[in-house]
Amino acid sequence: MATKKTTAAKKVEAPIDNRETFVSLQKSFADSEMSVEEKLKTLYQLQAADSEIDKIIQLRGALPAEVEALENEIATLKERSASISAVVDQLTRNIADAKLSIAEHEGTIQKYQHQLETITNSREYDSLNKEIENQDLLRQIDEKTINDTRYEIGEKKAELDDIKDRLTIREEDLAAKRAELETIVEETAKEEAVLRARRDECAAKIDARTMSAYERIRASVNNHLAVVGIYNGDSCGGCFNTITPQRRVEIASNRKLIICEHCGRIIINPEFDA
Repeated sequence: MATKKTTAAKKVEAPIDNRETFVSLQKSFADSEMSVEEKLKTLYQLQAADSEIDKIIQLRGALPAEVEALENEIATLKERSASISAVVDQLTRNIADAKLSIAEHEGTIQKYQHQLETITNSREYDSLNKEIENQDLLRQIDEKTINDTRYEIGEKKAELDDIKDRLTIREEDLAAKRAELETIVEETAKEEAVLRARRDECAAKIDARTMSAYERIRASVNNHLAVVGIYNGDSCGGCFNTITPQRRVEIASNRKLIICEHCGRIIINPEFDA
């Protein structure tokens, strides 16, 4: 007798779309091995862990951004210092080249002056005098170049001194800010590690589609609260808009994912938020 082979139909997961409606999210939320109530509790616990982590991060205030800004400023100042130093080195080489050029012009002038002593032809005499004048003019140009370059080097070195002073101040500021930040991080490191472990544990229980929606809501609101309770018995704990009686019943039943129609936050049973 031929036996029929039966194969269990595999569930096909649709790709996560950040633009999907919350209606489709509600359907997928209910379709899970974990009960809806348990998933809602897990979402609340996830939000609670994230909120505590947010408080720890807030303790650091603007320090991380200030440290980063100082690091960037110091890097820029060092790059500027290196660039100016390279210019000074090149200008110094230019002076050395100009000095060599002056020596060559003076040597040529001396050679022409010796030739003048033996020349009897007036045309050659005038020609040599013209060459001497040209060489002397070139020597003067080189001397002017040296003087101008020395002045420019002085300006560049003054700028380098200013950058050096600014670097000293900024590096002292950076050391102080880093020490302050490290102290805060060290004081809260253990607590943060526990909270992040708790967060990871909760996140592992939630399906990818719901986690994507949760993260999207957190990123879209200023206080980063994606999951809220009922405020004052009849309002959304996120935007404080009134929730209809029917919706409050649905929230209390723990049987479906309820999204605030005003702010888009997930509203949970007040018992979870107790």
